[in-house]
Amino acid sequence: MSATPLEFGASSTSALVEVPAQRAAPVTWPRLRKIDPVARRAGDALIAGFLLFLMIPVFVLIAMAIKLTSRGPVFYSQMRVGRGGQLFPFIKFRTMIPGADTMRADILGTPDEDMPERYRQDPRITAVGRVLRRWSADELPQLLNVLRGEMSLVGPRPILPEELPLLDARHHARHQCRPGLTGLWQVSGRKETSWQERMELDLHYVRQQSFGTDFTIVRRTVRVVVRGNGAY
Repeated sequence: MSATPLEFGASSTSALVEVPAQRAAPVTWPRLRKIDPVARRAGDALIAGFLLFLMIPVFVLIAMAIKLTSRGPVFYSQMRVGRGGQLFPFIKFRTMIPGADTMRADILGTPDEDMPERYRQDPRITAVGRVLRRWSADELPQLLNVLRGEMSLVGPRPILPEELPLLDARHHARHQCRPGLTGLWQVSGRKETSWQERMELDLHYVRQQSFGTDFTIVRRTVRVVVRGNGAY
């Protein structure tokens, strides 16, 4: 499925910053559109804290379902790449069997055109895990990441450290902002998109970042979750 970036209007491209170059020629990318970082951080923290309080009963029910149906912990933490390339512990409800990390390379391999089908057929996912993934409920603990300032409510989804070599030089611009609980990739096909399409969507968000853009993405996220697009 080919993803088409959403059009949110023109962005400011007056200031340029250099990003880590892996080629002979220097690479530049537009700096983020001006957003008050204090206001954004305050909004993220307030909303994440409020949602965590509301979700306490949901967290308890999900934790019980995980513990009663499979061995292993309730939560799963994995290092991901955050703003500025800094690593942070990315928290999810566990949806896979113990030891799933060691099987990733053999089952999923490297991103290519057949990656979506391998995601669909992933044998590591538990029965409860498939339900959680269908409704994106496994991502709810990332509200803790937002509350701690490691993530934002909206932004490029964080990648694995071992995926860094797959980035072109210009793709590092995606790390100019905090990774998000949801993002443009989430509402534009998600795992049904190719790796290159995902990177282009992330860069498109970096160029168009604004409160209006974020509101549109959050609104569309609700529709995507209900429909289950790319959730597996």
